[in-house]
Amino acid sequence: MGENRLIQGRYRLLDLLGRGGMGEVWRARDESLGRHVAVKCFEPLGPYRDPSLTRVLRERFRREARVAAALSHRGVTVVHDFGESDGVLFLVMELLEGRDLSRLLEDNKGHPLPVDDVLDIAAQIAAALAYTHQQGVIHRDLKPANILRTTDGTVKICDFGIARLGHDIGFTTRLTGTGVALGTPHYMSPEQIVGGEVDQRSDLYSLGCVLYEIATGAPPFDLEDAWAVLIGHRDTPPRPPRERRPELPGHLDEIILGLLAKDPEERPCDAGDLARRIREGRATAVSVKAVGSALPDAGVRLPSWTRGMTTGHKALGLGLGALPPDPGAALTGRWATAPAVGAAVGVLPAVPLEALAALAARHREGVRLAGLGRWAEAGEAHRAVAAERAELLGPDHPETLASRYETAFALVRAGRVAEALAAYTDLAEAGARVLGADHPDILAARQETAYALGRLGRHFEAHQVYAEVLAARVRVMGPDHPDTLRCRHNLACTLGRLGRLEDACRMAQEASAARARVLGPDHPDTLVSRCEVAYVQGQSGRWEEALGIYHEVAGTRARVLGADHPDTLAARYETALSLGRLGRSADALRLYRELIVDRTRVQGPTDPDTLRARHGLGVNLGRLGRWEDALAEARDVCLLREQTLGPAHPDTLVSRREVAVALGWLGRWSEALIEYRRVTATREQILGPDHPDTLSGRSDEAHCLERLGRRTEAGELYRRVAVIRRRAAPDGT
Repeated sequence: MGENRLIQGRYRLLDLLGRGGMGEVWRARDESLGRHVAVKCFEPLGPYRDPSLTRVLRERFRREARVAAALSHRGVTVVHDFGESDGVLFLVMELLEGRDLSRLLEDNKGHPLPVDDVLDIAAQIAAALAYTHQQGVIHRDLKPANILRTTDGTVKICDFGIARLGHDIGFTTRLTGTGVALGTPHYMSPEQIVGGEVDQRSDLYSLGCVLYEIATGAPPFDLEDAWAVLIGHRDTPPRPPRERRPELPGHLDEIILGLLAKDPEERPCDAGDLARRIREGRATAVSVKAVGSALPDAGVRLPSWTRGMTTGHKALGLGLGALPPDPGAALTGRWATAPAVGAAVGVLPAVPLEALAALAARHREGVRLAGLGRWAEAGEAHRAVAAERAELLGPDHPETLASRYETAFALVRAGRVAEALAAYTDLAEAGARVLGADHPDILAARQETAYALGRLGRHFEAHQVYAEVLAARVRVMGPDHPDTLRCRHNLACTLGRLGRLEDACRMAQEASAARARVLGPDHPDTLVSRCEVAYVQGQSGRWEEALGIYHEVAGTRARVLGADHPDTLAARYETALSLGRLGRSADALRLYRELIVDRTRVQGPTDPDTLRARHGLGVNLGRLGRWEDALAEARDVCLLREQTLGPAHPDTLVSRREVAVALGWLGRWSEALIEYRRVTATREQILGPDHPDTLSGRSDEAHCLERLGRRTEAGELYRRVAVIRRRAAPDGT
């Protein structure tokens, strides 16, 4: 790994946050969404030369991805994406600002945390565990270094890297090669130590160890020798926390001791009830059965795997840099390359390894080209690899499907949307045969199909696909999963494009509220949904409400993402646009001028977004009656758009029409007619004679003819437009 490396053509590594036994953690920038993320890079594949073991490790990674993909709770770190790049497995997570509990203790010079903080942290951890346990997921390595308190006080559990669905623990145990669950000595449950069955009560024991440490300043068995620590967990009753710190509430003392019961049957079995007890502060009698404190006799031994174990610093971690013993997992934002069909097939076909390696290298080259924005070349590279993989491995092999996905992805970015639609449709059908219709990768491909349909203006079909995918995501992943919420957001956008503004606004508000609850009110996805609410409100004529949202979003993005972030600049643009729609053109003019300066500095003078801001400036100059200035601005923008985007680009045509509008207001109708006719001719050539934009251009021409006194020609043109519009109307009226 290296600074500024681009992972999967999307995630640019910026700063190393930490390094562990299996890899590194980086602060990175998601080039697609423009947000900062944490990227964990694991390198378990390099040392292994056995292809079967490599496949098992990859499959394990993917299986864990499905576990993490099912978790959506404010107390659990959000995962965005995962995959493999150059033999390195990577996990993309939200970048958290704050300190883990081990750092809090260290910064507090080993002193315990304030009692109120202990109770607050305890309640939040218990609530998060209640959720994950309901999903059948056990953390199995809960410790202060894996629990982070953000700057706003939210407590999040990190690194569900060795978590497992309860029924999958046997698979995990076999893969550890030790016959026991992994964990950290100071926070391991007795059943973990002896290699026994592990369930959610093991997490509660570890939680008891964490609470003991933040409440007293030291873990329950504060010993330097790993053997002694393990013996303590297994056989020695912990010293009551209040003996170390008398001011602790009695009910907290009882709760911690109850969590630290040696026998799992004597611990609380419901983290939800535990959270309620902590919050409400009710003193609940907890029976703590005494256990023998004698050291084991000569005939009792700890497992052989404990030999050589060292404790190191008892609680020190690196926050985001504290790597789990196993790779974590996440959602599939893009199709993740799979080494084999997995459980469905089990083994690779008999293919020369050299051929597979060569194809993998060419696949990576396609990803590199995509990262450089060379989408046409990337698409051709992936298309060629997909064809060869289909021949070597079969058309439905996951490696083949991965290359086909990358091909379609590149086609969309290259503007070849119709081809991408066909590719995504075929991919979804083929993938469903292999992985099942509800597999996350298949749902992702279908969602991309809907996106392509929308890009082609086929919004009704896009709506149908989005609705089907949303229903499947709710069923498989739950209503609050980030991918489910993303689909709900997309469906809201499509409803707006279909003119169903009330439904669109309602669904966008639901998506915004859910994202705020699950991801946080300042999360980039939440802010995107808020902008969609504002957009629909604007389309409905509710510009005051839209203005308020855009203004708030702009301020939040400036604080969270930075003043020069593209999303911040976009919200400022929408704020100016809303002011103009409300007739506050002087205010809009001021914002547009400031925005043009910033966009020119950040994006350049000919960037489409810079020119869009200049176009808005010209429009509001006209609204203020400054038509000479408006004409000059419109001509400048039109010329630059023609040079950078092409004469037939929709933005260029909008600017040319603005030139014509200004000429008309200045009484120069003959010149205006020439410009209107140029716009209409281009639209007719590209969109067809019956397209609404073409017909609007014809109406503009008729208006000019009328102003020039050519009323007969104007009347005939108006009639032609009216006939075409009546013919196109649903009821023919």
